[in-house]
This record gives sequence, structure tokens and C-alpha cells, in this order.
Amino acid sequence: MASYLDAGSIVALGAGLALFESYLHLSSDALGALAAIGPNAIGCAIGAFIGGRLGDKLGRKRIYKYDLLVYAAGILCIALAFNAPMLFIGVFVVGVAVGADVPTSLALVGEFAPSKARGKLLGFTQVAWNFGPVVVLVLALVLSSLDLLGIRIVFLHLFVMALVTWALRQGLTESPRWRAAAEAESAPRHNVKALFSGPHLKALLWTGSIYLFWNIAAGTAGIFTPYFIKTLNAGGQAASVALSSSGFILGGVATVFVFMRLADRGHSTRKLLWGIGAVLQIVAYAVFMVLPFTVPVIILNIFLFSIGAALAGEAFYKVFSQELFPTMLRGTAQGITFGVARTCLGIWSLFVPTLAGAGIGPVAFLLSLFLVISGAIGYFFMPNTSGKSLEQIEAERATA
Repeated sequence: MASYLDAGSIVALGAGLALFESYLHLSSDALGALAAIGPNAIGCAIGAFIGGRLGDKLGRKRIYKYDLLVYAAGILCIALAFNAPMLFIGVFVVGVAVGADVPTSLALVGEFAPSKARGKLLGFTQVAWNFGPVVVLVLALVLSSLDLLGIRIVFLHLFVMALVTWALRQGLTESPRWRAAAEAESAPRHNVKALFSGPHLKALLWTGSIYLFWNIAAGTAGIFTPYFIKTLNAGGQAASVALSSSGFILGGVATVFVFMRLADRGHSTRKLLWGIGAVLQIVAYAVFMVLPFTVPVIILNIFLFSIGAALAGEAFYKVFSQELFPTMLRGTAQGITFGVARTCLGIWSLFVPTLAGAGIGPVAFLLSLFLVISGAIGYFFMPNTSGKSLEQIEAERATA
């Protein structure tokens, strides 16, 4: 549900961006700033830096027990926004809450998962990440005739889902792995410096690099695709929402039937999945540099990118972020890489509306370049951790 609410808030904002622009008379700079401070970028980064570290120091449960109440308050502020300050405050608060929740919740999943099903279970969180936007976009499509009121209802749906999830989480237990590590006398509970030397630094740079460059492309696709379609005159609000929704459905299907089935079948299989996925994503944006920005080309882009992202994207980043770091630094490490990536996405988002004003070409070229960097780093430097317990991986890396 952390993934559902994260992606749902990002895409809901994307689906309503053009409508809020018109209603509140926002400039292109203001739109870029709105995208930059929210759940897709800087607000999320701040939450990840704080929440990831606190999840290691205080426990997973203390963070995920309360942060959804903050998320719900921010979502309600967006849903009822009648001026720009109210909208900006709501978007920032949602971003912070999402950022705090994701590293903590993923650490919990990774620490409960069996060694030979860790990829499958963390992949399932990615299914939820795709399912949230589908629900959001279908609602936006059904309610498109209501214009801004329809988007307000979409955000109210996220408000209700956050409260339901918060209530369900009250019965969850603390991670046994975290509890055991916290009670061990030798546990490096506060030694963040350990992340910046030796094998931990290599792991931090590797996971951070693949996610940073991939996330710029994925974040742009998630929040700006409806905006591109509408403002570049490729289709109206209903068409933009329908096309974006189809991409998330494809991503979810590919995650279930390909990633979840194969992610735990060995190192060579992981590299093969990553290589295929990286190539598909690069081609997805390269087509915009040679073909006109029309609905058929947009469909091709969405098809290639959605399937490629399921194989070489956030799902693998989640898996390796749990596998490559010790328990008492797991949330901190993911908070750092997640936060840095979302910060860079926020800076990038400031310029996207202006770049798009010159057409899709410049944006497509830069996104293709970012995907080449992520794909190459992920493929050529991928560590061999498949099928090993978290304790075994930690012992091997400590010895190294």
C-alpha cells in the first residue's frame, strides 16, 4: 500500500496538472515547481532522508504506524484546494509522507521475505505501484467530464485509502530481523559513516546510480505524459488519461508474469531481464526523436517503456536495496538513494514544461541518454546476491 499510495498520488497530480493550471492560472514555472516539491521529487526526498534513518534507529513500525495520517492530511488539502498556496502545501506534505513511508515499508517486506522469494515479494509491491495509478487514471477517465471536480474526487479516494491502510497497519508486528539487530551489542546502530566506505559505498553508488537515471525517465513519464499529450495537441484530457492508464496496466502484467516469475532464478537471469528491459526503454524514447508526436507513436512509447521498466527499473532497485545493506543501515541507505534520486527528479521537473515548449525532441533525447546510463551501470556492475539470505549476503560483504 505504500507503493499504491506513492504512485497514486504522483499520477493523480499528473492527471490534474493541466486542470489546476487553468483553474488557478498557474504559469509553466509554477507547474514545474509544483511537480518538483511533491511525491515525485523533493518533498519525497526530504521524507525519505528522515524516514529511512528513523526507521533504522527507532524501528519500522514506529514510522509506518503514523506517517499515513500525515499523508491523508496532505491529500485532503489538495482535494479541497481553492488557491495556489493550499495546493502547494498539500503537494509538499504528501511528498514528505510518501518519502518517509516507502523505505521503511520496503525494508519490512525485505526482512520478512524468504531468500528464494525476495524478488517475487518485492516485485509484488511494484504490482501495487502500477495498480494505484490504474485506479487513479480510470477514475479520472470516468470523471473527466467533471473536469477539476473529477480530479478532486480522485484525491478524495486516496484520502479514504490512506485511512483504511493506516487502520489495517495497526495490527502489524515489528520486523524480527530489525529487533534482533537492534538488541545485538555489536550492532552499528548510529554509524552512518559505514555507508561511505568499502562495500557499502560501492552498493550505495550502484543502487543510487541505477535508480537516479532511471527515475528521471520514469518520473517524467508518470507525471508529465498526460500533460504532454494534452498541451502538445496529441489528444484531450480523456485520451491522455486512457493512454497513461494502459501503460501502468502493461507494467503490472509484465511484473506479474515475467519479473516475479524470474527474479529469483539466479544472477544470469537477473542480468538478462535487466538487459532486455534497458534496451526496450531506450528505444521507447528514441522513437520520439525520429517519429512525429502522434497517438500511434505515443502508444508505441508507452508499450515499450512499460514492459522495459518492469524488467529493468524500480523493482530491481527495491530488491538490491534490501540485499546489499545490513539491517541497521538498510532504511538509511535506501532513504539516501531514494532521496537523492527524487531530488534530482525535482530539479529536472522544474525545466520539463519549458523544454516541452520546444517540442518533445529535447526531452526525449535527454531521457534516452539517462536510460542508457542506468542500463549500462545496472548490467555491467550487477552484484550476485540471488537466492542468498540477508545474513549470508551481509557476512560475505563484511568479509570482503
